[in-house]
Amino acid sequence: MPSSADQSATTQRRRLRFSSIDELLREIERLVAADAAGRLRCAGAWTAGQALGHLAAWIDYAYEGYPGKRPPWLVRFIVRLSRQKYLYGGLPAGLRIPGAPGGTYGTEVLGTEEGARRLRAALERLRREPARHDSPVFGPMTQEERIALNLRHAELHLSLLHPE
Repeated sequence: MPSSADQSATTQRRRLRFSSIDELLREIERLVAADAAGRLRCAGAWTAGQALGHLAAWIDYAYEGYPGKRPPWLVRFIVRLSRQKYLYGGLPAGLRIPGAPGGTYGTEVLGTEEGARRLRAALERLRREPARHDSPVFGPMTQEERIALNLRHAELHLSLLHPE
């Protein structure tokens, strides 16, 4: 069950839906511009740079290897049953990886510009290069599925960033 802080953040989410890497790149530029103008509000616990860097890290793990232990087979089985829902519907908020510090990996505190730079580079890599490692939860994925997963992941985290 999410904590009260998680529930509060959930009610402050923007509705986002990215259908392409290009749409996500445009949103990144919008967030960077809002931050530079002092008009970016973060409703979650992370800074904008931290959220952008986290998304970049998870794209990069498909090329460099995933951190932590492989999830138990039961978790993999259950998630794979809902694969299409997650890839094309959306990812649930509040999931935590057991044993990961803070519940996930790739949460280094970064400035917004640095997080955006890393995410742009990771997205360009995702666009042009097939992954080297299967997803620890979803297993083997097509390039289309991998892009969809990363777009859903971006929707989840960037929904807490509000350019005002």
